[in-house]
Amino acid sequence: MEDLLKAAADILRSSKNAVALTGAGISAESGIPTFRGKDGLWKKYRAEDLATPFAFQRNPKLVWEWYVWRMNIISKAKPNPAHIALAEMEKEGIIKAVITQNVDGLHLRAGSKNVIELHGNIWRIRCVNCNWKTVLSSPPTQIPPICEKCGGLMRPDVVWFYESLPQEALNKAFKLAAQSDAMLIIGTSGVVQPA
Repeated sequence: MEDLLKAAADILRSSKNAVALTGAGISAESGIPTFRGKDGLWKKYRAEDLATPFAFQRNPKLVWEWYVWRMNIISKAKPNPAHIALAEMEKEGIIKAVITQNVDGLHLRAGSKNVIELHGNIWRIRCVNCNWKTVLSSPPTQIPPICEKCGGLMRPDVVWFYESLPQEALNKAFKLAAQSDAMLIIGTSGVVQPA
């Protein structure tokens, strides 16, 4: 194992355009439950009830209660040594960017600057009517939150099942991946597309 780690470090040091791809596993050490692991969230809850546009239309209060529960967990979490190491690697020019499937914002809190959040960010919310966006610093107290601009319902600005990834984030991720000469993959099984 030590030889493999040394070889990986050598590849990263000699690369000119390395990027990191991260998934839920990187944040597990910070206390954030994964979705598909042994004790993953989808073993306890049905995605159809909590993470689809249809679920939100049917019961926005229930969906928001689940997201507030997740926000409370995430707000107590701290970036772990892996998040911090990636931020340091970016600062030192070893990697160019972090492409993440996570919505927890821990890469940004760790100090990474060039973070592509493929699935959005749980702290950013947007109006389902006018698409106005804002960033929360703590979980909302009014559930569901109401848009300040038009009075519509706000939803988490995350990608739900049956939704497409944000085109801008996807384009950036594909461009970075195509230009990369090395990719450090941490905490993802590759099951979630487009990993």
